[in-house]
Amino acid sequence: MRRKLFGLNPNVFFLGIVSLLTDVSSEMIFTLVPLFLFNVLGATTTVVGLIGGLSESADAIFRIFSGWLSDRVGRRKPLAVVGYSLSTLAKPFMYLASSWGGVLAVRFGDRLGKGIRTSPRDALVADSVSARERGRGFGLHRAMDTFGAVLGLAAAALVIYLAQGGGLELSLKSYHWLVLVGVVPAVAAVVVLLLFVRERKKASPPAQPGSPKVGLAAFDGRFKLFLVVMALFTLGNSSDFFVILRAQNLGSSVVGVVLMLVVFNIAYAVSALPAGVLSDRLGRRRVIIIGWAIYALVYLGFALASELWQVWLLFAGYGLYYGVVEGVARAFVADLVPEARRGTDYEFYNGVVGVALLPASLIAGWLWQAVSPAAPFYLGAGLAFMAMLGIMALVRE
Repeated sequence: MRRKLFGLNPNVFFLGIVSLLTDVSSEMIFTLVPLFLFNVLGATTTVVGLIGGLSESADAIFRIFSGWLSDRVGRRKPLAVVGYSLSTLAKPFMYLASSWGGVLAVRFGDRLGKGIRTSPRDALVADSVSARERGRGFGLHRAMDTFGAVLGLAAAALVIYLAQGGGLELSLKSYHWLVLVGVVPAVAAVVVLLLFVRERKKASPPAQPGSPKVGLAAFDGRFKLFLVVMALFTLGNSSDFFVILRAQNLGSSVVGVVLMLVVFNIAYAVSALPAGVLSDRLGRRRVIIIGWAIYALVYLGFALASELWQVWLLFAGYGLYYGVVEGVARAFVADLVPEARRGTDYEFYNGVVGVALLPASLIAGWLWQAVSPAAPFYLGAGLAFMAMLGIMALVRE
């Protein structure tokens, strides 16, 4: 029997390390893609929204496949390894991207890898902890994942400062350096996954041919309603590309934007574990409602902001929302579905969220150009409020 780490199965810790290293890499290479598109390649906000939404939808489609397959074969780790490896192979090609079509192709490859790995990885975490520890397990994983983002952004800020100082727009030279440095931790993440994460042997018999069933008819009614409410919320939760563009729109330098993202991720990391523990005691639904209320206020703030100091506070609040909701929502899914279907049901949860991001991001890009940079944030705040009412009225614990 393996010795516990932080009171949990070692799989949770090592999957957290894998996510930490992957986030160091991804934050360095992909977080500033909207500024690369806007500042270097001259793309419009509609194109930015298209790339952000389409790449997330590709992620969602392959989550559906990988979660179902992991349930069919009874194995999670092999699919997680394939997914992390594909993302790692895609990242160096951002060095060669010279058009928005090239960026879309590379981003699609990275999201394809994420889509393949996410549902099996979440199922690995859920399989490795008991029901009473589930919130803490997901909270620890999300905290480590987000700490990786903090490290990656701090490294990105240093690289950009050394390459271009405090410039208001991202340069091609700076971005190329981010890609070169960012590939290294991605490779390390795959090595850790291969060497230290172990598949848990299940006492239950393997799934029979034809099961688990795929389709809404097989779902618990509460899970169906939760998916509907999540889709409504996500229609207002466009790609985070627009939050980054909003910071630059209000006068921040590139280094300033990166440091705001550090604040965002620190708030995310600090709040993720306490939110998970709170959900074990207070209930997942109540904590999700609190998180969505924070989101609505933050998006309203992005719409109304006129000074740069306000944006720093809003990034912190946005990180708090992520910390409160991300891990708890995944734990809530595990509460609503049986273990034998967990990979399949995570696929639908991740799929609904990801597919809704495409229209959400296209609408946000159009609103930015046709109405104002504040318009996408008014829409997001309104839909978040409607989702809060929906989960309170329709979804039981």
